[in-house]
Amino acid sequence: MKTDYFLSQPHQPFFLLAFINAIITMLIFMLSFKGILTIEILPKSYHAYSMIFMLFTPAFIAFLFTTFPRFSSTPAIKQSLYIGVFWLFLASSFLMIIGVFTSSEVVLGAMAINVLAHTKSLKILKDIYISSPIEAKDDQFWILVAMVFGVISHILFISSLSMEIFHTIAVDIALYLYLFLVTFTVAQRMVPFFSNAFIDKNPLFFKLMVGLLVARVVVEIIKPNLSFFIDFILFALIGRELFRWRLPFPNPNPFIWILHIGLYWIPIAFLFSAISNLTTLIDNTNFLYLDVHTLALGFIFTMLIGFGTRVTIGHSGNQMVADNITIALFYWTQIIIIMRLFLSLATAKGLNFMVVFDISIGVWLLIFIAWGIKFFPVLVMGKKL
Repeated sequence: MKTDYFLSQPHQPFFLLAFINAIITMLIFMLSFKGILTIEILPKSYHAYSMIFMLFTPAFIAFLFTTFPRFSSTPAIKQSLYIGVFWLFLASSFLMIIGVFTSSEVVLGAMAINVLAHTKSLKILKDIYISSPIEAKDDQFWILVAMVFGVISHILFISSLSMEIFHTIAVDIALYLYLFLVTFTVAQRMVPFFSNAFIDKNPLFFKLMVGLLVARVVVEIIKPNLSFFIDFILFALIGRELFRWRLPFPNPNPFIWILHIGLYWIPIAFLFSAISNLTTLIDNTNFLYLDVHTLALGFIFTMLIGFGTRVTIGHSGNQMVADNITIALFYWTQIIIIMRLFLSLATAKGLNFMVVFDISIGVWLLIFIAWGIKFFPVLVMGKKL
């Protein structure tokens, strides 16, 4: 049965849900931001929450439920476990879409179910970590640490519905100590391996990076935009580390070069963050979350599309070959980032940015719709490409 196939591997239902959420929630955000729709939550809060916990979190779970057992040399996760988590994420998404048009109580209920799914996912990964027979489990440890920060930020987000002061704290923890930390931990293990560039890991670098990320969040709580000096340090530190890896870039394999590009966005994102935060401190220029979006789109989103496409093709029995449509989707990720940068620069210059805003939303929707047309049949039915 098709249903049997669709639920046979953990990445399939979670990727499908995450990408559908990316389309629906962005449409709702666009229409509410423009005043066409009235929703029961601030548009900026809805946008941040939906991207972090309705797009990236299910997508991360899809990948971690597939790879974490392999990292840990343990059996694959039982279907009954990951399906139970999937139903919770699905129920949460359904309620959230209804709740934003009906009542804040339904929104709160949707968030509560989502954080329950998030917590159950963490427990499944923790149990794997504990049962793992291998000794070197640093990568798994940092993934768990990041997931804990994710649950903390999730709870703070729920609290921000009644106390808005928690909103910025929740976003900062979610971006730097959850999304970034999970993605980088996986990337620094998998990308060199895929690239045949075997490196000696530097545990001191990783601990220093995490310490700086924590310091950045704390400094931003004390005074917004003051973290510019930490951003400069992270730019230099991570840029130097990536240079040390000597990845074979440019690479002829699209599945490799898209991941390399995602990594190279990290130092660029922290450099942009440092410059924009310093400028804002000096003359109060509004860059419309340039720092957040450059890292979230440049690195995390690019890696999501790169890894997500690779897993979808590789685990469906298809040959790992990128056709013209897949390559076009990889290039399109960079167009999305560039358009979002233009949006921030238009805001900083005091221009009417609504045209750029509409275009940036349009290119975002297009990639998920196109990716869905191409790969949803693979996820649902195991279609041969």
